[in-house]
Amino acid sequence: MKLSQFIFDLPLNLIAQHPAAKREDSRMMVVNRKTGQIENKMFRDILDYYDDKDVFVVNNTKVFPARMYGRKEKTGAKIEVFLLRELNKQNRLWDVIVDPARKIRVGNKLYFGDAEELVAEVIDNTTSRGRTIRFLFDGTDEEFRKVLYSLGETPLPKYIKRKPEPEDEERYQTVFAKYEGAVAAPTAGLHFSVEMIKRLEIKGIRFAEITLHTGLSTFRQIEVEDLSKHKMDAEYYKIDDFACKVVNKGKEGGHRVCAVGTTTMRALETSFTAQQLLKPSEGWTNIFLHPPYDFNIADSLLTNFHMPKTGLLIMSCAFAGYDLIMEAYKKAIKDKYRLLSYGDALLII
Repeated sequence: MKLSQFIFDLPLNLIAQHPAAKREDSRMMVVNRKTGQIENKMFRDILDYYDDKDVFVVNNTKVFPARMYGRKEKTGAKIEVFLLRELNKQNRLWDVIVDPARKIRVGNKLYFGDAEELVAEVIDNTTSRGRTIRFLFDGTDEEFRKVLYSLGETPLPKYIKRKPEPEDEERYQTVFAKYEGAVAAPTAGLHFSVEMIKRLEIKGIRFAEITLHTGLSTFRQIEVEDLSKHKMDAEYYKIDDFACKVVNKGKEGGHRVCAVGTTTMRALETSFTAQQLLKPSEGWTNIFLHPPYDFNIADSLLTNFHMPKTGLLIMSCAFAGYDLIMEAYKKAIKDKYRLLSYGDALLII
């Protein structure tokens, strides 16, 4: 399939600028892959689609305050620095994106905080906007991170046209979040509250946790027409023995396995056996799931409504079929669903 097939008009007024009042208050569209039926529901209705011994696989990555603002030495020009990943803890080397990039060259120093609590030196160019920087800080790693994160802010996507507010620190984080490393929230998990999880567990549904630290590449629009030529940035993931036991017990018992989010689905499709069972593994994945693709672990997917020309939309089409998903998106826009990260849910069964 070609990238141009995944273009549609995205109404800007439907892009959710704030989360729902409560996590489970979101609407949810339910798409049945077998019958082609499309239903309008509320997220709390997800209880009606799963039974005893079914499994939800969730991503327990934790978002850190990745967006910082510094000043360039001498000129004082304001520079946005978006932390992507730590390259070397001992030397405090980080992979970052800078904006505006044309002003930032190797050897430049950046100052952060009103009292210049932190200084960084640019030591390499990685891409047109990418840089490697070294933070200059005397102190322990714990002290460094405390200062670093105090100067950062919640990395809301650019299409949310407002500054982060105090509620975003909690709401742009899933209740499963444990292991720090994501620069974007695994948004399907944002719909779950502690209360909703308890109600699902009372019904006999089990939860398995995996980790995939979401990077910006997941959400970035694709630029090559031939999808087979698209390369994703590698993201760290980990699937442990316990998660495998929970998932495989469900599969072997003929029960449903729901991947909560496209990040979860990517991790699952990185680590399976010839018997289509989940196996423990840890490492880096750049898997890109696009049509045609036969999925091996999950038989249902909970996701959100995504931007055109993104791997998230393309994966949804690979899972449910192009025509059905594009019909669902058309209906979502007509029915005024809230879209993107803080928006409503799409359940594909």
